[in-house]
Amino acid sequence: MIFIQLILAHLLGDFILQPNSWVAEKENKKLNSKYLYLHILIHTILSFIFLWNVKLWWVAALVGISHLIIDAAKLSFQTSKNKKNWFFIDQALHIVVITGVSFCFNEFNLEFLKDQNFLKILMAVLFLTTPASIFIKILLSSWTPVPETISNIQTESLSSAGKYIGILERLLVFTFIMVNHWEGVGFMVAAKSVFRFSDLAQAKQRKLTEYVLIGTLLSFGMAVLTGILIKQ
Repeated sequence: MIFIQLILAHLLGDFILQPNSWVAEKENKKLNSKYLYLHILIHTILSFIFLWNVKLWWVAALVGISHLIIDAAKLSFQTSKNKKNWFFIDQALHIVVITGVSFCFNEFNLEFLKDQNFLKILMAVLFLTTPASIFIKILLSSWTPVPETISNIQTESLSSAGKYIGILERLLVFTFIMVNHWEGVGFMVAAKSVFRFSDLAQAKQRKLTEYVLIGTLLSFGMAVLTGILIKQ
C-alpha cells in the first residue's frame, strides 16, 4: 500500500535520519542551509526505496519536491513564537500530500463517510471534546470556588491543562468502552484519583476537593453514557 510505504519513508526521513544539528542549522540559515537539500534528497531516496518500483519514480520525485516547498515555507515563516504551530502545520501538509498521492491510486474512497456507525462515532468524539467541557463548566458554575477559597493553595499549572486533561480522559474512556475494555475505565479513575486528589487532600480544602470530584464524575459519566448510547 503506497500510503503506508510513504508514511514509513516520511517517519524515517523526518525523525530518525535527521539529527538535531541539521534542524538547528536549517532554522539558522534557512534556505541557505545545505542540510535542507540533503534532507530532501534523503526523503526522495527513501520514498523510492520503500515504493520499490521504477515506474513510480515520479511519485518519489513528487514527494521530494512537495517536501522541499513545505519545508521552505516553514523555515521562511517560522518564528520562536509560532514554532510549535508550524511543526504541526508542516507535518499535516506532508500527510495531505501523501494521502493525495494514495487517492490517485484509488487506495482510499469516501464510502466510509456514508457509514452510519462512522458518523455516530465521529459525532460522539466531537461532543466529548469542547462541547462536553462547556456542559460541565455550566453544570459546575453554581459551585465554582471563589479566589479566596484557593488562595492558600499552590495553583501553578500548565495553561488550560485542566481542559485538555478532561478531553483526553473522556476520549480514552470512550475508546475503552467501544473496544469492550471496561477495566480501562477503572484504571483511569484510579490513576486520576492518585495524582489529583492526593494534592487536594494535602491542601485540606474540602470544598475544592468536592468541586473537583463532581467535575471528574461528570466528565467520566458523560463519556460512559456516550459510549453506551453509541453501542446501542
